[in-house]
Amino acid sequence: MFPKKLQQKLEERKANNALRKLGVQSNLIDFSSNDYLGFSKSETIFNSAHEYLVGHNIIQNGSTGSRLLSGNNQLYNIIEAMLASFHNSETALVFNSGYDANVGFFSSVAQRGDIILYDEYIHASIRDGITMSNAKPYKFKHNNIKDLECHLERSRKVSRETNIYIATESVFSMDGDTPDLTLMSQICKTYNAFLVVDEAHALGVFGEQGVGIIQNLGLEKDIFARIITFGKAMGCHGSAILCSKNLKEYLVNFSRSFIYTTALPPHSLATIHTAYHELIISENLDRLHQNVQLFKSEIVKNKLQDIFIESHSTIHCCIISGNNKVKSISEKLQDNGFNVKPILSPTVPKGKERLRFCLNSYNSPQEITKVLNLLATFVT
Repeated sequence: MFPKKLQQKLEERKANNALRKLGVQSNLIDFSSNDYLGFSKSETIFNSAHEYLVGHNIIQNGSTGSRLLSGNNQLYNIIEAMLASFHNSETALVFNSGYDANVGFFSSVAQRGDIILYDEYIHASIRDGITMSNAKPYKFKHNNIKDLECHLERSRKVSRETNIYIATESVFSMDGDTPDLTLMSQICKTYNAFLVVDEAHALGVFGEQGVGIIQNLGLEKDIFARIITFGKAMGCHGSAILCSKNLKEYLVNFSRSFIYTTALPPHSLATIHTAYHELIISENLDRLHQNVQLFKSEIVKNKLQDIFIESHSTIHCCIISGNNKVKSISEKLQDNGFNVKPILSPTVPKGKERLRFCLNSYNSPQEITKVLNLLATFVT
């Protein structure tokens, strides 16, 4: 027996050709994963993490409990100190995932009577956290500073004392674009608002040694909180909030997704530590940037620029309206050996369905040229 309302929702998804299914990893050429630097498959990182644990006499599979009970392994202090130093932050707090960090932050920090202004394309994890908070949320147009300022001006006319939090991303996962963070931080100062930036798709990709866009712009002291995740370019698992000591203390006491969950196991922490060391010495970042530039030039060469969203990141999206059409072209690319995933509505707005190309350091120039040549033949 299954609830009728739930079955109806599944049937609607099937009718719209939008039903999600779990797949298996394939041997297709990878243009779909977030493994931007190839770290997830690095034998060096894998072996070094094991050696690090053995060298520190940490022979342990699980963490045994939450960090506030028995799970606060000695590696946490080492990792958080390393993150604070590397990212030029007062301190850092590790969470189990980017989802946990965003839900934990936004659900606990903004209080009743506060306001959260968020980009209309913000990640689902931030939306969920906002929904769980007691603050009043208002969305502003995507990367539209003028619209954001209108919201701020309106809010400040009502109250000069209300806490206002601005939520955005340094690289948006569905478009691959970036807001004007310098101007946004200046506006936040003008209106006495707190800027929160998710750097999930910028860490390991932008700035010297992959520090991210905020540091690359020299804005780290102007940001109330930065959320970084390790499951993308860093090739491992977990996340962290880079913030002040006061905010860290607050989150340890009030962030439910931090308090009420089993801590990361030691091996995850050792892998984070090792991945950061590899980030400093790796040449993969240079190869990744070369691939991004080649991909952009091949878009122009194949006269596809009108259907691609402008992006300087590792994420490049080709708008192909309609779930059926975009899935059909994705399947054709996969039949030719390329793993390029369709992004369907309702994940993106109806009419904005797309192919999402994720570039990685290990994509060869030949692969990049061929996949766009094929795409050009399929969309004409």
